[in-house]
Amino acid sequence: MMSHSLGILHLERGLPPGAKPPTPVPGSMLNPATFDFPTIVETVVGAWVENVVRGDPALEPAFIAAARRLVERGAVAISSTCGFSIRHQSAIAASVNVPVVTSSLLLLPALLRQLPSQSKIGVLTYDSAHCSEDLLGINDPSERAKIVIGGIEGGKFWHDELKRPAPPTDAAAIEKDVAACIARLSGQHPNIAAILFECAAFPAVAPAIRRTVKLPVYDITNVCRLTMASMA
Repeated sequence: MMSHSLGILHLERGLPPGAKPPTPVPGSMLNPATFDFPTIVETVVGAWVENVVRGDPALEPAFIAAARRLVERGAVAISSTCGFSIRHQSAIAASVNVPVVTSSLLLLPALLRQLPSQSKIGVLTYDSAHCSEDLLGINDPSERAKIVIGGIEGGKFWHDELKRPAPPTDAAAIEKDVAACIARLSGQHPNIAAILFECAAFPAVAPAIRRTVKLPVYDITNVCRLTMASMA
């Protein structure tokens, strides 16, 4: 049994039984070198990108069951490989006795308070059509006005993630689509002062995007490091 690990809830990938999963790209949630603490992974049965992003409420028991398996294996905190898992944040947190941080969107209230009054934060998501208001957790209209959302739907990575089995992650495609999305958002909102990646695949390209846009870029790995740093 591994102990004092970050437990990661992983979506179905459709690999044949016994097939070796592709090597996780550097900087990703599943790459062991991303963190300086151990991680353990459990697949959420029946949770595919399509139905998690769409928000299938029937998935909640599977998320809870996978979270409990992680705790039994020694996880001291739990995260996820999909930011849209935040829909199940409350239910998972109520079912285990460890901190649960399913999505980088949990950072939004804190980040909004860091920005100058006239600045905005750009939320970069896998699919903006499904990044609904309830996921943001912001009720104050003045704070909501400081959030602009852009998605990479329709791009290569977006299409790849919907395939069964999902192909190896194409970091170059992610970087291209994310950079283009930020350029569009910045053209519409030149006062963007920070970027928040909703998608848990985007951290793999965060260093390159920071160099390009010259803005703070936050993602789920920041949340995980903060959470694990707080543990004894």
